[in-house]
Amino acid sequence: MNLWFRLFWMLLKRPWRKSADPFSTTVVRMRVWPLDLDLNRHVTNGRYFTLADIGRMDYVLKTGAFRTALRHKAVPIVGDAWGKFRRELKVFETFELHTRMLGWDEKWSFLEHRFVKDGRVAGVVVMRGVFRSSKGTVRPADIVRDLGVPEQSPPLPDWLSTWSDSCDGMSQQLREEEAKN
Repeated sequence: MNLWFRLFWMLLKRPWRKSADPFSTTVVRMRVWPLDLDLNRHVTNGRYFTLADIGRMDYVLKTGAFRTALRHKAVPIVGDAWGKFRRELKVFETFELHTRMLGWDEKWSFLEHRFVKDGRVAGVVVMRGVFRSSKGTVRPADIVRDLGVPEQSPPLPDWLSTWSDSCDGMSQQLREEEAKN
């Protein structure tokens, strides 16, 4: 099923849903459609990242982060994403997409998307993103303060900090390579 249709469907259902606390887990129920499959007849690895967009939109709408971003005249932008695939999701199976905030640092907010089938995690997508305005990046502390959350992030797991540092290292390497050209 086309991403736009899924997004439209989620947005149609949005007004009747209750809001969520920024540290709660939001859940979107979905079904695997034939266009989600690869040649092995299970959800293609790239589709997990696309479906995570739906979970992220649902999360920012339910938590009020989208309204806060609008007040800052900012839009959410994904900087980096990482995936872990554990089990297959096959055609017509239903699953839930669980989205939650892991924390933030001075620049990045970190979200986790878990693809859950029958109570077991089939895959995980972790992303780091920013809210960007015409004036530049809006600090995550400014966004969470508007949501009524303490400005101090919960402790980030070591693996997440290491991953974020490696993303920064890759960005630095790319800048250096481009400067040589």
